[in-house]
Amino acid sequence: MVAAASREIRDGDLVFVGMRLPVLAYGVARNSHAPNARGLFEVGLMRDQPASAFLGTMGDPPNVAGALWATRMSNAMALMAQGNVDLGFIGGAEVDRFGNLNTSYIGDPDQPKVKLPGSGGGADIAILSRRWVTLMSHEKRRLVDRVSFVTSPGYGDGSPGWRKRNGLLGGGPHAIITTLGVLRFPEGGGEARLESVHPGHDVHEVLDSTGWDLSVSPAVKETSAPTDAELEAIRRFDPDGFWTRS
Repeated sequence: MVAAASREIRDGDLVFVGMRLPVLAYGVARNSHAPNARGLFEVGLMRDQPASAFLGTMGDPPNVAGALWATRMSNAMALMAQGNVDLGFIGGAEVDRFGNLNTSYIGDPDQPKVKLPGSGGGADIAILSRRWVTLMSHEKRRLVDRVSFVTSPGYGDGSPGWRKRNGLLGGGPHAIITTLGVLRFPEGGGEARLESVHPGHDVHEVLDSTGWDLSVSPAVKETSAPTDAELEAIRRFDPDGFWTRS
């Protein structure tokens, strides 16, 4: 997942990093194919290189030391409002076939089965960044036909032009990277389809673990395994396997 996420980062991108696996993905990309990518953190930090030590949270001292910019959260979010963020990473409890994310509640809104933490910066990333990627465990309860609540809008009901009609300025979801594979969206929006399956898994397993009738690309392939360089970087930025241990 980390290797696949790192490959979504292009050289020169301003990346709204977030926490957990995306922190590692930024470090891997920055030290390989995207040496000019900058990382933006919600707490108000911008970096032009990965932190020199392990990060348990984005506000840890190693992330502050050597930062390109240490400012307020409002300034970091303003860069996104100005349309300057190329790629954002978002997690969630549920995602549906059109890329809508739920981090609010599961079940009936009056008596939810589960209460979740809410948007945080997720809705901002989904609305304003030029493209965004979701990382998630691949389970039927998480990849659902329709989310219980749209906290962070993807392509809405999937109809052409939905985002533009609703005044959403960013480009929308680009991919869903899961523990089993990579799902991608067509240019301009619509329904996700399976593009690659991670080594050790197969298409049938992915379909059985998805809560809707997932479309499969005619060119579906195996996700490229992490290279030696990618593995070396992952182990350097997560030396004790805090984020990547099975």
